[in-house]
Amino acid sequence: MFDLIIRRARLCDERVVDIAVLDGKIAAIGEVNGQARSERDLAGRDYLSAGWIDSHVHCYPKSPIYHDEADAIGVSQGVTSVVDAGSTGAQHIDDFYQLTRAAQTQVYALINIARTGIVTQNELADMSQIDGEAVAQAVARLPDFIVGLKARISSSVVGKNGVQPLVKAKAIQQAVGGLPLMVHIGNNPPDLAQIADLLTSGDIITHCFNGKPNRILTPQGELKAAVKQAMARGVRLDVGHGSASFSFEVARVAIAQGILPDTISSDIYCRNRLTGPVHSLAHVMSKFFSVGMTLPQVINCVTAHAADGLRLTRKGRLEVGYDADLTIFTVKEETRPFIDSEGEQVAGEQHLVPLAAVVAGRWIAIKEGAVNELGI
Repeated sequence: MFDLIIRRARLCDERVVDIAVLDGKIAAIGEVNGQARSERDLAGRDYLSAGWIDSHVHCYPKSPIYHDEADAIGVSQGVTSVVDAGSTGAQHIDDFYQLTRAAQTQVYALINIARTGIVTQNELADMSQIDGEAVAQAVARLPDFIVGLKARISSSVVGKNGVQPLVKAKAIQQAVGGLPLMVHIGNNPPDLAQIADLLTSGDIITHCFNGKPNRILTPQGELKAAVKQAMARGVRLDVGHGSASFSFEVARVAIAQGILPDTISSDIYCRNRLTGPVHSLAHVMSKFFSVGMTLPQVINCVTAHAADGLRLTRKGRLEVGYDADLTIFTVKEETRPFIDSEGEQVAGEQHLVPLAAVVAGRWIAIKEGAVNELGI
């Protein structure tokens, strides 16, 4: 007896399969014979994928700047796992952990190398904020919660310190066993080449398609040599859309050259969820149809690629034995406006609309109107 069988689910490769769940894990895929305590029939119409993972959010409710509730940006929007990207440092990470235990969404964190996290906009302008020992102790206390490190390396954050906070971050990374390091890029100094030269395999450049002068493309639209070399070393690209960090033009030019993001993430928090331009992970994902990506490519960026990049080893794939985290969604074919962080508006013709989330085998229907996404 299974706990749940989802009948006639449509996959991104257009196959139609049954999926059975037992004890929070995927127990069978294909044509499933047998009974379950609960069954759902998607009738071959609605899509199903591994549960969506938003690998760059801000959901520490007590943050004075970037805050939200995990379920408001998670299961309410079809997202089964969220990874907070540095809202908290060693000073508040334990409180953040406790606050998220009641959420239906599975919450993980990248710990900010600055002790206080993002309490001010310039947390790395003071090098004394960086306490490697405190970070190591936090990782040791919360190994299943802290899945990586976060360092914001742009002029407004580091002040006159240049890449020195990043040098410290890399040393801390080695001390905690090589956890993934996500590096925020924005305005220079420091120059992106200086940042990229310090990154190694598994590190993540977030805000990869920002439209600022310190972006990944040269003025001629070519990938900067330092970024190309970093990618060849295994450095990953994350979207991290946010309020000020995604340009349709940069994404369009990059993707036309085959420079695809490894992960699509929202950088969502309450303000850019409610007033845009982010709204939801689904809304951000949908924008990538307009710059040349396919449905399987987009879904991979929030499932297998996201799980691999943050070492969420039993998530991100529709395979027997993996966590039964699933997202059920449809694709609406209708023209609606998309707006990037630069103010450019594009008429989007395809829109992902999440219908339900399954977290550890538990079906969670999305209430009508719960997704704050331009009328959805």
